[in-house]
Amino acid sequence: MHAPVLKPILAVYTALFLLFLYGPLLVLAILSFQSGPEGGPQFPIVEWSTYWYRDLFGLNPPSRIAPLPISDGLVRSLALALMTTVVSTVLGVMSAQAFRQKFTGSGFVFYLIVLGMMVPGVLVGLGTALLANSFGIDRHWWGTAFVLHVVYTFPFAFLVMLAIFNRFDPTIEEAAWSLGVPPGRTFRKVTFPLIFPGVLSAMLFCFTLSYDEFARTLFASGRDLTLPLAIYGTFAVEIHPNIFAFGVLTTLFSLALLGIYAILMSLSVRRAQRVLVQEEA
Repeated sequence: MHAPVLKPILAVYTALFLLFLYGPLLVLAILSFQSGPEGGPQFPIVEWSTYWYRDLFGLNPPSRIAPLPISDGLVRSLALALMTTVVSTVLGVMSAQAFRQKFTGSGFVFYLIVLGMMVPGVLVGLGTALLANSFGIDRHWWGTAFVLHVVYTFPFAFLVMLAIFNRFDPTIEEAAWSLGVPPGRTFRKVTFPLIFPGVLSAMLFCFTLSYDEFARTLFASGRDLTLPLAIYGTFAVEIHPNIFAFGVLTTLFSLALLGIYAILMSLSVRRAQRVLVQEEA
């Protein structure tokens, strides 16, 4: 197919893809400005208002609409995501570092690690719940659910760091070793600054995957609900625009995380470039 014909087709396909991807977010944002407390999730908008945003923060007078039960779930999800991010990223860096050298059984270990992201979450969660019940283990978001989140996110961190180390120039470390610098200090002062952009990417992967994980958490969290479970329970009863307002705020939070990630990535790249210049000098 000729390029003059292909370009418009690709442009239309890209536009439809972006519309399909971001269209629901746009609709959600519009519905969140519906008036309240009687206004519901319908078009056209009867009256534009920030009522449902004020409702999230308890700034409205009491009404028949119950407050959105997300405060405790939000705290749990953030804590669980942070715990998972730290553990999975550390394991990912250590495992990828180990795979820089060939060792016996490396192929088996590789597929064993990757298996955690391939097994369906429903099966893993259900199996963990049955196993915990069989051994009399209480299920908690900070226990059984945390283990499942690490098993799920660790392979992503491992693959990201494996790609980073595959492009890493080992002569930089060898130069430090030749000067008598211990391996531990070499990793802290030379290796880690150079791989830090990859570490940030792995952390972002782990945090986002853990923050909105549903299937594994549903079976393993016990009585304490995380944010996705709390939102699901709200949808099962009655839908009000306060959930859409919360979705908009969550999206803004995600964009803020991406902004922080971009700033840290830029700073880390500059630092890595300075390290390379110092090594070459």
